[in-house]
Amino acid sequence: MNASLKNRKRVLSGMRSTGKLHLGNYVGALQNWVRMQDEYECFFMVADWHALTTDYADTSKIKENSMEVLLDWLAAGIDPERSVVFIQSHVPAHAELHLLFSMITPLGWLERVPTYKEQRDNIKDKDLGMYGFLGYPVLQAADILIYKGNAVPVGEDQVAHVELTREIARRFNGFYGDVFPEPQALLTPAAKLPGTDGRKMSKSYGNTVLLTDPEAVVRQKLKTMVTDPARVRRSDPGNPDVCPVGDLHKIFSTKETMAKVNEGCRSAGIGCIECKGWAADALVQMLNPMQERRRKFEENPRLTRDILEAGQQRAREAAGETMDDVRDAMGMSLKFEGNTQSQNPHPTKTA
Repeated sequence: MNASLKNRKRVLSGMRSTGKLHLGNYVGALQNWVRMQDEYECFFMVADWHALTTDYADTSKIKENSMEVLLDWLAAGIDPERSVVFIQSHVPAHAELHLLFSMITPLGWLERVPTYKEQRDNIKDKDLGMYGFLGYPVLQAADILIYKGNAVPVGEDQVAHVELTREIARRFNGFYGDVFPEPQALLTPAAKLPGTDGRKMSKSYGNTVLLTDPEAVVRQKLKTMVTDPARVRRSDPGNPDVCPVGDLHKIFSTKETMAKVNEGCRSAGIGCIECKGWAADALVQMLNPMQERRRKFEENPRLTRDILEAGQQRAREAAGETMDDVRDAMGMSLKFEGNTQSQNPHPTKTA
């Protein structure tokens, strides 16, 4: 990593091992990560342990899904020369710090996390009555604090998690001394990005456009996309501000195209099929360069493994330095006073 980046504020962010990413992942986080590389020292983590909080019963796709996430990151512009990219489970110190944090985190703190209650209510097809699901915000705190992150890029729905991380850092520091900074939530602008059915784009709804979808698939998916319900007939005027296709145009289309959409839709001068075609043009223009970059990594798996191994080594070194500080603060250092030739606390007795 460029030495100058080490003087910048450090951020940690991650995505669960869910497989290939979609436009919602790109607009909601990945696009912002690419920009952040110019300003911050970035640690980006593929969170395979977090994927287990809900998908613990079947781990057969975890490794494959982790690599798909990584490939999409590299395709979108995450630069391993400027950022540290790694898989969470390949840095075991995350688990050690999670264990130590779990000893000092009150249950009440976890039970009041809004997303815990929300997901328990909404996910009915899986048994979420597990410690791992209840305690995942503690693991998330360990993910952030193991790198002494100064900031965490999140959407508004994740601010409560960052605040819990701050509380855990404060509690640890109160017990054992100042080890951890209290990271700030770095709110990221979240554009409204609907799926093809008008709801929030999500794999669970089956309404996504993947970053890897070829042009023909993108165009076919947009042909089926819902539009302004007021436009029943071709001659009916519409409103791009209430149309999911209009939302896509606002994010991906040029000002010139947006002007044509506004004028043509409101006057019924264009039909929805034509409008969808323009949106597909904008998406294809953005996705093609990403897909070309992705193919280079797919065709050279050794390069991808080298990037991952280098990132994991840098992550382990940073995490190891933090754990040395943690153990020293707690009086649990692995280093022993006196005889430096042996670090065995229980030497073999001799006659």
